[in-house]
Amino acid sequence: MKEDLFQAPDYYNLDELLTEEHKVVRQATRAFVKKEISPIIEEAAQKAEFPKQLLKGLGEIGAFGSFIPEDFGGAGMDQISYGLIMQELERGDSGIRSTASVQTSLVMDPIFKFGTGEQREKFLPKLATGEMIGCFGLTEPDHGSNPAGMRTNFQDKGDHYLLNGSKMWISNAPFADIAIVWAKDENERIHGLIVERGMEGFSTPETHNKWSLRASATGELVFDNVKIPKKNLLPNKSGLGAPLGCLDSARFGIAWGAIGAAMDCYDTALKYAKERVQFNKPIAAKQLQQKKLTEMITEITKAQLLSWRLGTLKNEGKATSAQISMAKRNNVEMALKIAREARQVLGANGISGNYSVMRHMMNLESVITYEGTHDIHLLITGMDITGHAAF
Repeated sequence: MKEDLFQAPDYYNLDELLTEEHKVVRQATRAFVKKEISPIIEEAAQKAEFPKQLLKGLGEIGAFGSFIPEDFGGAGMDQISYGLIMQELERGDSGIRSTASVQTSLVMDPIFKFGTGEQREKFLPKLATGEMIGCFGLTEPDHGSNPAGMRTNFQDKGDHYLLNGSKMWISNAPFADIAIVWAKDENERIHGLIVERGMEGFSTPETHNKWSLRASATGELVFDNVKIPKKNLLPNKSGLGAPLGCLDSARFGIAWGAIGAAMDCYDTALKYAKERVQFNKPIAAKQLQQKKLTEMITEITKAQLLSWRLGTLKNEGKATSAQISMAKRNNVEMALKIAREARQVLGANGISGNYSVMRHMMNLESVITYEGTHDIHLLITGMDITGHAAF
């Protein structure tokens, strides 16, 4: 089994901007990735299987509900700690980071912010440990970038709600115990509902034949006259702003996570370039390879600075949706470009499962589209700076 010798680049000494707690959190996650994820992730991706054995460990390192207060089962960390956890997990694999960011930002956070005391007490502690896993249902077959057009709906039947519709491209769906589902009431108002595994008429067929996020479990959520107890409605916020607010948190995590994937590709390419000899010299001594590697570390450094500043703004409650969109868009594009360049440095070996680069590249092809496409994030920032909506 190949040893994980990853060394994180820090060209601008950004560690000096982190607290000791940040470094401890990062180191714990990095150690978990090296010990538990790296040895098994290539095989899991080849087999298109999610490694469920990781769930308990993810809970133990605080990857589930990192910024949820400790009184509610979370780890009570700040936003930069959350970002660093996402960075390290995606250094291992985007799919593993997806599971953690969905659990934290799209399942635990809406229950914490919009739920009742009973809902918090019932679900949050078990979600934090990984004893219970959740998913987030917003995207539909015909409504991705325009979630306001959703067709999933529920009707008030007196002592319960009756839910119908479907969601797709849902991370964690095939094995999730609960789903935070966004649906319209009779007045076309969007609300969040907690749908539990085992409710009659609720099914979660798995999505197969993916070239990307192969070590992540993706599926549909299908609702056929599902009776939802009224106590499972999230009562403290409705309207499209509720799920979009959750997505802001998840996109923040993606902005950090993409740096992890980029760092892994860069580190792989740098080590390879120093060891691979052609024309009697390591290819690291060649100008074109130095150009590639220099541009990689430059872009990683810029993304690190962008994310750190965004994290400080988020800790202060000042980060805007448009700022988060800018970071998500920039950092994922950066990581995808680095993955492609790293694959070039490795030559034919770049497509081999003996290296992580091609897996990261395929994963990032999903990350650049999900939770807001690359173009939609551009238009979100465009609307913010011009005052005009282009969608």
